[in-house]
Amino acid sequence: MNYPQKVNAYCPHCKKHTEHKAKLASKGRARTLAWGNRQHERVIKGYVGKVAGEKAVRKQGKRQKIVLTCSVCKKKQERVIGTRTKKKLEIKA
Repeated sequence: MNYPQKVNAYCPHCKKHTEHKAKLASKGRARTLAWGNRQHERVIKGYVGKVAGEKAVRKQGKRQKIVLTCSVCKKKQERVIGTRTKKKLEIKA
C-alpha cells in the first residue's frame, strides 16, 4: 500500500491545513519488567523450555499507522490508515 511522502493535512496546533511530512510509526521498546514478560520468563525457566503450543487462530492484520510532522510548527500527530490489513505501508516519494 503506497502513501505519499508529503501530504496536505489539518494541523490542530496551527488550526489550519498545512503540508505534512509522512513517516512510518515505529514500535517502541518492550518493557523488560512488565508483568507479562516476567511471567513468560518464569514459564520458560528451567528444563521445560518453550511451553506455548501451536496457534489455532489465524493472525489478524495490523492497522497501519503513520506519523505526520507539520512543516510550519514541527509538531507531530499520528494517523491510522484504513482498516486492518495484511499489506505493509510504503512511503512513496
